[in-house]
Amino acid sequence: MIIGPKYKICKRLGASVFEKCQTQKFQLAEANKPRKQGRGKRGGGSDFGAQLLEKQKARFTYGLSESQFSRYVHEAMEKKGQTAVSGLLSRLESRLDNVVFRAGFVKTRRAARQLVSHGHVMVSGKKMNVPSYQVKMGETVAIRTESRTSPLFVNRIEAAAETKLPEWLTMGEGGFEVTATQAPALPDTEAPFSAPVIIQFYSR
Repeated sequence: MIIGPKYKICKRLGASVFEKCQTQKFQLAEANKPRKQGRGKRGGGSDFGAQLLEKQKARFTYGLSESQFSRYVHEAMEKKGQTAVSGLLSRLESRLDNVVFRAGFVKTRRAARQLVSHGHVMVSGKKMNVPSYQVKMGETVAIRTESRTSPLFVNRIEAAAETKLPEWLTMGEGGFEVTATQAPALPDTEAPFSAPVIIQFYSR
């Protein structure tokens, strides 16, 4: 997905959309920047503008194209037995590249996507190179044995000890694998965007 200048996008959507923007340097630059007066919000402050903004925040946070994101939303809205909000968040968190990122194997979702695409990740013992693969409860995501000597994983044991995992993941095997002990999920209150507003956008 072509995204353009990351800092420019962060200034418009918020620092949460890219890990690159979640630094003290970026926060200080934003805090010290002179505020322009007399300009309204993008979208004129309308409900549509606010909904569009939240959708873009979610898209860029997970690095998805419009078609990918739209498909996740519509699947969540059509799935019975769960709310559309929980369904959307579950689909986003279940992506293999997101699980690799949540496990702390790499520092960004983009790096996680590359790690998966290059064949360094296994799911329950099988090599998997599809970043969008939906990890299910009970499945184990691990770095291939042959890949563990990569400079990417120097001091991996120490890094694993400092990684704060979501409650649905459990670390194992020296910090090189995690198991989804529950269905991958993200409380709406912890999301860096408003999932209910996104559902409203697609319900129009």
